[in-house]
Parts: sequence; structure tokens; C-alpha cells
Amino acid sequence: MRLGVLDIGSNTVHLLVMDAHRGARPLPAYSHKVDLRLSEHMEDGNRLSARGAARLREFVEEALRLAEDKGVEDLMAFATSAVRESVNGEEVLAGIKADTQVDIEVLSGQDEARLTFLAVRRWFGWSSGRLLVLDIGGGSLEIASGIDEQPDAAVSIPLGAGRLTRDFFTADPPPADEVRALRRHVRTEIARTVGNVSRYGQADHAVATSKTFRQLARIAGAAPSHEGQSVRRVLRHADLVGWTDRLIRMSTRERAELPGVSEGRAPQLPAGAIVADAAMDLFGVAQLEVCPWALREGVILRRLDAMPER
Repeated sequence: MRLGVLDIGSNTVHLLVMDAHRGARPLPAYSHKVDLRLSEHMEDGNRLSARGAARLREFVEEALRLAEDKGVEDLMAFATSAVRESVNGEEVLAGIKADTQVDIEVLSGQDEARLTFLAVRRWFGWSSGRLLVLDIGGGSLEIASGIDEQPDAAVSIPLGAGRLTRDFFTADPPPADEVRALRRHVRTEIARTVGNVSRYGQADHAVATSKTFRQLARIAGAAPSHEGQSVRRVLRHADLVGWTDRLIRMSTRERAELPGVSEGRAPQLPAGAIVADAAMDLFGVAQLEVCPWALREGVILRRLDAMPER
């Protein structure tokens, strides 16, 4: 069957259409995304503005038309931290449902971590042993670890690259005192989770997902995206340390000229690198392998698992 996933994230809203059936690998058929940056449409700290709500409704309507054009049988829609943390998020989604009949599920941070972990497990398989999975989004950092398809530990921390850039940096490039304050904050928050995640055992395979990690791996020498999903891509901590310092000193324009870095993500890449560096250091990870599957694929796999066999 042809499934559609509507992913409403803090940075990007994304419609992904995939051909899938139970027991088979989902194959991407169509992708449409917009850098809506809902997290930048917040008023009074945590209220989604009328303009942000209107732009979200417009995208959902557009995605619904595209899904119909592409022959989607089942459309699943979910929202993550930006909507989850806005005080009027449920109200906005209820209005969208009334107008479009699209029911948008608000995922908890732990659900994000669990579903991403499921996708990573299915991609790498049982031979990977105990997995440690790190995912840096626009609003939060998800960490999960486990030996099965459901992780033993799944946590979400408000350390997204977009959020931290807005909360800590006032200039481009950021001044040294702001960088130090952010680094201290990030390491304190991650350190609080290390014991609860690591007590189940040392990871056999450390994995990264998300656009932030893919861009960091690319500028550190990983293969470009046009070479396909099956090419092995890694991010070494030793390389990341040097690049983090360089990214902090660069302007947004200079970062956007790096291979694999999009103009929209360039402003928040230093904060993302600081989070990635801290996570790898505190969890003792020398190298992360980048997984092409993440939350959207996890949502599809959960849906397929729930379908009755035909």
C-alpha cells in the first residue's frame, strides 16, 4: 500500500510518501518539505502565533492535496516539540482537523526516541547488538539505548539546535562568553542522563540520525546524499571537535557554503555541533554511524506492524 507521513517538526514540515507492506522495506516514492520553522513563530515564549498557525494549516492543506494526487491510502500525521510545547498547540491542531479532517498526533519526547530507535534497529538489524541512538532536532535531543526493538532507555532533552541558537546566541558568529555558557548548559543537561542510559550496558553500535548529524558528517568528509542511502557514513568525534571550533568562528554565510549544509540550517549548526560533541564525549563514543532512517520511518514501521496480515 502507499502510505503518507506528515511530519510537523520544529524546523521543517515534511510530507513523505512511501510504498510499503508488512514485512517489506518501505520504499520512498515522493517527498515534499518546507522550512516552516514553527519554533520561530512563538509569541510570549510558548504560544504559536496566528501567522504560524495559518502557515501550518496551509501546509497541511497542500500536503493533503499532494497525498491524494500521489494515491496515498493512509495518511499519518504527527507533531513534535514545537507544537507539543506551545500552550495553544492542541487548539491549533483541533482547528486544522475541523478544516481538513487530518488528525495530527502529538508525540511525546519519549515516543520520538522510541520510534526513532525502532527505525534504526530495523535498518541495522539484530547483528548490531546494543544500540545507542542520538537524534538532534530543532527543539530537542533524543537519546535511546537498547538490545531489542523497544529501547531500555528513551529520553528527550530540550537541547534542539534551533532552540539553543535562539536562547543563547545574540550575534553571528556568537561571542565566546555565549558559546561557553551554551557548552556548560548542554553538558550539564546531557550528563544528567548518562547514568540512566548507560546502566543497561555499553553500546555495541552508536548511531546518529537527523539532519544536523548528517550535515556534520558531510562536512567532516562523509559521502554526499546523491550517492544513496546504502553508502556507509560515519562521524568521528576527533573530526567533530575540530569542526565545532571552526563552525563557531564562521558566519552563517560561510557555513552555508560548506558541502551539504543548507542555507536554512546554517545558523543553528554551531549549536548542533556543540550538542553532538557533548553527547559523544559524555557517552564515550569515538564514532557514530549515520542512519538514513529516523522518526518518520519509525512511524511507518509502527503502522505496518499494527496492520492485520492479509
